[in-house]
Amino acid sequence: MEFIDLKKQYSRLKPQIMQAVERVLESSRFIMGPEVEAFEKEIASFVGVKHAVSCSSGTDALLLSLIALEVGPDDEVVVPAFTFFATAEVVALLRAKPVFVDILPDTYNIDPEQVKRAITPKTKAVIAVSLYGQCAELEVLRELCDAKGIYLIEDAAQSLGARHKGKNSCAIAHISCTSFFPAKPLGAYGDGGCVFTDDDDLAYRVSVLRNHGQVKRYTHKYIGMNGRLDALQAAILREKLKVYPEEIELRQVVAGRYDVLLRGKGISPPVVKEYNVSVYAQYTVRVPNRDGVASFLNQNGIPTAVHYPVPVPYQEAFSYLDYKEGDFPVSETASQEVLSLPFHPYLTIEDQVRVVEALAEAIAFYTGRE
Repeated sequence: MEFIDLKKQYSRLKPQIMQAVERVLESSRFIMGPEVEAFEKEIASFVGVKHAVSCSSGTDALLLSLIALEVGPDDEVVVPAFTFFATAEVVALLRAKPVFVDILPDTYNIDPEQVKRAITPKTKAVIAVSLYGQCAELEVLRELCDAKGIYLIEDAAQSLGARHKGKNSCAIAHISCTSFFPAKPLGAYGDGGCVFTDDDDLAYRVSVLRNHGQVKRYTHKYIGMNGRLDALQAAILREKLKVYPEEIELRQVVAGRYDVLLRGKGISPPVVKEYNVSVYAQYTVRVPNRDGVASFLNQNGIPTAVHYPVPVPYQEAFSYLDYKEGDFPVSETASQEVLSLPFHPYLTIEDQVRVVEALAEAIAFYTGRE
């Protein structure tokens, strides 16, 4: 059993993907060019924003956004304590200060009340991660940031295609970023990312910054970076985007089956707010004796993953901020209990039954040992 079965998707789309690859090879336009331009228009239309600026990874999308917003050494950026390292890493790379806050206990997304308390005169932006495929409380956070005169950035690396109160992920914040890492709901066959915004000036700055700050050949307006999306990845993503709405629906079906199968097993399914539609980048549950349960499942041929085992402020790289155990209790508890189960649009009900039965057996075994 695969944790995420990319082979099944490839088998379905193989003719279209091979045609797309051949189209790029025949054109010999490997960097930028018509495939990238077409993909940017198509993904912007999908999200419902004026501008989509593709780039080399989800991390670079965040970094480019912060540079475009002129975040620097005297600034603070509020970030969740429970997320992938890159969310805070890009802040530190610009010598700004990441200010960590705790998360909500049900959705694992950043807690708006704690964000409100963390804002100071030095705060330049808030990065709200839409974790596990479900949007953060973006509407509330956008209102808060607008009132404070600061920027809201959505880290939508896991939530492209999700919806929040009738609006699309990547279309609510001032600027939003996603990842096309292969394991993401819309994944490329290599690294890739994208920045979304309705702001003409921000879109222009990001598009220039991703290409060495170059406004025309050998004319550089800004200090930028090499952050372009390969044309091959753009061509592949164009084909995958065509079936992505259907795959989002399939993700709802697979998640719904897990929800039903978990009933009566003593395991709560993920909480998705009634005003949200998740794309289930991960199907994550909380279990006692998590490491033992994961080991049991893995020994029985069922792969699992932990997203994430250590709150980011407790990583050695951020030791200079002097956070200590107990500062983020909700994140700490989550990091000890969360377990992501195999999940993808083509997961069969037979495999799901096998996963849930083994999970229930593991929990019963380890609970009995307590």
